Amino acid sequence: GDTLDDYLRTDGVWLLTRNKEFYKTNNEKECAEKCEAERNFTCRAFLFTRKKLQCLTLAENAKMTVMFTSTDAVLYEKRIYLLECKRGIGTDYRGTEAKTRRGIPCQKWAEKIPHKPNYTPEKYPNAGLEANYCRNPDGDESGPWCYTTDPATRFDYCNIPECEDQCMQCNGEDYHGEVSRTESGLECQHWDAQEPHMHGFTQRHYPEKDLKMNYCRNPDGELRPWCFTNSPNKRWEYCNIPRCSTRPPVSGLGSQCLSGKGEDYRGRIAITESGNACQHWDTQFPHKHGWIPDRYPCKGLEENYCRNPDGEKKPWCYTTNSSVRWEYCTIPPCDRTEQGIAGMNNVPVQVPLTEECYRGKGQSYRGTVSITASGRKCQAWNSMVPHRHIKTPDRFPDADLRDNYCRNPDDDSSPWCFTTDPNTIWEYCSLKRCDDHTQE
Repeated sequence: GDTLDDYLRTDGVWLLTRNKEFYKTNNEKECAEKCEAERNFTCRAFLFTRKKLQCLTLAENAKMTVMFTSTDAVLYEKRIYLLECKRGIGTDYRGTEAKTRRGIPCQKWAEKIPHKPNYTPEKYPNAGLEANYCRNPDGDESGPWCYTTDPATRFDYCNIPECEDQCMQCNGEDYHGEVSRTESGLECQHWDAQEPHMHGFTQRHYPEKDLKMNYCRNPDGELRPWCFTNSPNKRWEYCNIPRCSTRPPVSGLGSQCLSGKGEDYRGRIAITESGNACQHWDTQFPHKHGWIPDRYPCKGLEENYCRNPDGEKKPWCYTTNSSVRWEYCTIPPCDRTEQGIAGMNNVPVQVPLTEECYRGKGQSYRGTVSITASGRKCQAWNSMVPHRHIKTPDRFPDADLRDNYCRNPDDDSSPWCFTTDPNTIWEYCSLKRCDDHTQE
């Protein structure tokens, strides 16, 4: 394939980086060849300017340094260095995990203390033995490992999740692989085509679902990824994508209160708003249903607790009352005061006003605006689609990275967000600076 297929392209951005080399090239492909041949450092990305035809090979990518707008530039990042997951046994893993599965920091590959290594950057120049990152230079069947900084433990394996383009977690809602045949071998119809089957699943209607080419996807919460087929006799079919052997990383314990639609609610309320007890999810009496816990392993369908597995407006459950199939549950909102929770049935919920302005650089902004200055919708902070990033709620616990609200976790000049537009990584938000006197 084309050399550029190994790179992720982003138009109109520039990276601030010290370690770079300048070259004169005629096009992006020639610049990619300079990156592949770079010997002064490990080339993770390159910048190409269209007007000057200038090529800059870079030691860093957008995960590692600051990015800003530059109209004439195009950034190409090597995909392999953006992946924080492994394919197979992970011999090509080039992520930045640097501790063992037990949490012990890794020893740098170039150092000899506390352990004298057999595998060094000099002996294995193509194995990616940089810094103290987990690697698999010897093709170990158990995956990436490192020498540890604990004198009593020479080496240990690292906990690297499997890439979901090879397998699927949960029900494959986040599957972004390139399988494009159904389980019976039929070729998939392109999502942007309306023949042989007309449908509404288009990139325009579902911009966050990565409906590219004719790849299998799960945009509607089905059991697993599927596609429309190129056979006029078969409208759609599931795809045969293996389930990942490692469990998905657990993001906290789930919310104990209502945030948004409550899809992450994992509390223990098991009674509906009219007072009916909830039916256990793993039973089919008194109501038969399809929400079977084994089929939907990541929806939290435990016991008979209220849940929202299907994107309803709030958590619900089937009831033990044979004449009432299902009902919503009353879950206390996360932004309610303790006093409000205590008098839950009597005190009206105070809905916080949306803050439309920010003070200073906006690091204290806690409003709910989620639209950028150009009108694009913000990507949720805990999502990696369409843009992978490290600005996650667990890494920035004090920045209030809730839902997809505009925030300023990194001391930028004003609140911003990643966008749901695959071609625009991030933008500042549609917010004004507060006028202190007006605010008073």
